Amino acid sequence: MKTLTQELQSAITPVMALKLLQDGNKRFENNLKVNRNLLQQANETSGSQHPFAVILSCIDSRTSVELIFDQGLGDVFSVRIAGNVINEDILGSMEYACKVVGAKIIVVLGHTQCGAIRGACDHVEMGNLTALLNKIQPAIYEENSETENRNASNYIFVEKVASIHIKRTLHAILDRSPILKEMIEAGTIGIIGAKYDVATGVVDFYDDTMM
Repeated sequence: MKTLTQELQSAITPVMALKLLQDGNKRFENNLKVNRNLLQQANETSGSQHPFAVILSCIDSRTSVELIFDQGLGDVFSVRIAGNVINEDILGSMEYACKVVGAKIIVVLGHTQCGAIRGACDHVEMGNLTALLNKIQPAIYEENSETENRNASNYIFVEKVASIHIKRTLHAILDRSPILKEMIEAGTIGIIGAKYDVATGVVDFYDDTMM
């Protein structure tokens, strides 16, 4: 597998970038990862980097994006925070990844059995975690199909909230970053939501969110 160069990165479209991630996850799902010389890639990326994607995911130890998308060194920007929430530092990082370095797609990646989502559903308050979980609360209020046991004990409720939160995060990126919104509207980059199943290894891309 070739290390990404600026020339190779420039030739990738947002649709191609999505396909690279989909194909990588299929390899991961089937335990058919590409054989890479990671030391060689470390040497080849020591002077510059040209990732094709920026992925916002949770800090959950089971959701390393390089593994679940079978990518090598220098292929993706990985932004990780509990509950895959958005703040101005993350938005700035995404703007750098896309506008400066040339990444072609943003993926907001949630996952099943997310501790942050469960904590928000139980209205947990603890130190600085309180403010982080508050960012998930709007998704809880938006989910109105489950009328009973609206807490972490209700698996279906938690997963519905997680999916809504992913989509709300996508819209928050558009609302809060004129730079990224302009690039998306111009077709320079794409953005999509997705959810990783920690039990099966499968990433479900939300095709209706692709922009």
